[in-house]
Amino acid sequence: MTTPPTVGGPSGSSHRVPPRPADPPRPQQPPQAAGDGQHEPYRYGAQQPGDGLSWLPFRPTIRIRLTLLYGGMFLMAGVVLLILMYVVVRNAFQTVTLPQIYVDPTITTKINGQLVTGDQFNQYLRSQTMVGQQGELDTVLRQALTALVVLAVIAFAAGYAMAGRVLRPLGRITRTAREVASSDLHRRIELEGPDDELKELADTFDDMLDRLDRSFDSQRRFVANASHELRTPLAINRTLLEVQLADPAASPDLQQLGKTLLATNERSEQLVEGLLLLARSDNELTDRRPVELSEVASRAVEQTRGEAVGREVEIRSELNPVSVSGNGVLLERIALNLLQNAVRYNLPDGWVEITTAPGPGGLGELVVSNTGPVVPGYELEHIFEPFRRIKGADRTRSDKGVGLGLSIVRSVVRAHGGSIEAAPRPGGGLTMRVRIPGA
Repeated sequence: MTTPPTVGGPSGSSHRVPPRPADPPRPQQPPQAAGDGQHEPYRYGAQQPGDGLSWLPFRPTIRIRLTLLYGGMFLMAGVVLLILMYVVVRNAFQTVTLPQIYVDPTITTKINGQLVTGDQFNQYLRSQTMVGQQGELDTVLRQALTALVVLAVIAFAAGYAMAGRVLRPLGRITRTAREVASSDLHRRIELEGPDDELKELADTFDDMLDRLDRSFDSQRRFVANASHELRTPLAINRTLLEVQLADPAASPDLQQLGKTLLATNERSEQLVEGLLLLARSDNELTDRRPVELSEVASRAVEQTRGEAVGREVEIRSELNPVSVSGNGVLLERIALNLLQNAVRYNLPDGWVEITTAPGPGGLGELVVSNTGPVVPGYELEHIFEPFRRIKGADRTRSDKGVGLGLSIVRSVVRAHGGSIEAAPRPGGGLTMRVRIPGA
């Protein structure tokens, strides 16, 4: 039995390709087999951008295409004008009436040392006149071609400059889109100038950002308000359960029920605290201060050491001084969540290593590595999602946490303008690398 081809996914993963519907025969272009590393062409006559310039050895940008369009149109117009001018001048030479010189045929004379009759002399004059006209035409054509080449070079240069000026607003829109993609939804293009298509595009983009910003703000406020409202009844439930458990007259069954309810209530409190922190850390920081990353990591190690001892996991640290810009409490939460995640998803007699050091480009780098079960590469893109476990199942019941630790880490890192990377270790476990802008 044959198996369908597979296509490589992120981080070396693979997935089966569903069967494609049969296409009508296209003799001019045979279909490609899936999984050969090539992108399948558009079907049914759809053209890809730049199809008309596929002969170029590089991918032409819009500016290059506009330059070729401007210069090509000028060159074509110049060639047409040159042909018309050549035809007009040639017709003018043919229709012009030159003075006729008649020599008596009975008279003989010498041309270039040769004795010729009057008829031969008349023919020689006519041929020399035609040769002179053709020479003048060739001279005019050469000079016109030289002028056309020079003007074509100038036209291409002017077209390149003009295309850059026309596309300048698009560059501004692109830069703003990149900044928005880095979690800065408060940026706007605010393009000034004539009310043309580019300004309409920029205004539409600004309106879309306004709607997205309001939507995300509303979502964060809802999560924060809901978390605040849930904290009060959960605290009341915890107090009532603790009072009931402190009653010496309570039966063993009631004691066991109270402990189970207290553990469930504690988990709900952790979930609410995580949601509240996730909603708060999703905003970009406006008040930044210099923070010593090694001190933040040291405090996180001390808070995690007791849990690591209970799970028979060794914590190693190599903390080099490095100063970053941000909020100390939130940066401590990054290190604490990463350490707790590494300890809880580990093996007995395993280890966790945390290091801090200056990174490239003046960044501060925090790295947490740990032993543990082998993590498939295709799971790495999901581990930062809320309520997602490394095993890939969306479970809401687990004794290892509420599934928000790495989501909070990613949100805090983004709020600091940093980056986080996750990579599987060959022997099992993960390596988490966090980079924060330096102070």
